[in-house]
Amino acid sequence: MTSDDSDGFLTHTGGAVLGWGLPRLRALPWRHTRDPWAVLVSEVMLQQTQVPRVMPKWHAFLDAFPTPAACAAAPLGDVLRLWQGLGYPRRARNLHAAAAALSEFGEFPRTLDGLLALPGVGQYTARAVLVFAFEADAAVVDTNIARIYARGIGRRLTAAQVQAAADAAVPPEESWAWNQCLMDLGATVCRPLPLCGECPVVATCAWHGVGPDPAIGSAGVSRTQSRFEGSERQARGRLMKALSERSVAAADAAEVMGHPAAPRLIEALCAEGLVTLDDGWLRLP
Repeated sequence: MTSDDSDGFLTHTGGAVLGWGLPRLRALPWRHTRDPWAVLVSEVMLQQTQVPRVMPKWHAFLDAFPTPAACAAAPLGDVLRLWQGLGYPRRARNLHAAAAALSEFGEFPRTLDGLLALPGVGQYTARAVLVFAFEADAAVVDTNIARIYARGIGRRLTAAQVQAAADAAVPPEESWAWNQCLMDLGATVCRPLPLCGECPVVATCAWHGVGPDPAIGSAGVSRTQSRFEGSERQARGRLMKALSERSVAAADAAEVMGHPAAPRLIEALCAEGLVTLDDGWLRLP
């Protein structure tokens, strides 16, 4: 990225973003805590699941596992049962493993490298904990924020470029509010179909809704998800839901899953540690 790529966009308009966003912040329950465990749980849940589905599960999860030690002490199967309905159960397995690591550490890491050392924690999640739990001067880049920067700068960006632009724009000592406001701006205004007339920084946006959308194909901007009906994801989900209620005979699993790839999917679930096979019965670990 050249030095002027982000000039005039967000680096000098923090007041406009904060002035627009703070009175409009969505009432999300994890915004009322600075507990790093609660923040981590919310961020892992939100990675691939929409906010309305996450809210009740977040409360239930923290009621059951209020600390990393409580989560680590529970069988993975209990964590997976509570996770049911959120999808992508690898996230629950990774969160359980992270809880075990945190229990060994005895405290939450407060550095990027320390957080990245936790199982299943990548750049986004580590930065989110730094910002939303510890209020460190850092930038998070989710799909909404990546879309804002690509459009504002006016071209497709690499992951490194969008992170550099985001880092440069964070107002000192305002990181928590800044990142939350940007997330809401992307979620409610700079959407895939944007409402440019309502944007507080449209005057400095290189795209402002005219011409090809530079966010399409830009790093970090989510694409349309593949069809769920009839997919392997649906088949895996059917089995995980059944196993959250009872053991399933291996001979009956293909019928439960309703998918021709059932044997391969079961083998993969077992290899991932999400399902166990014992004496012809499939169970949660």
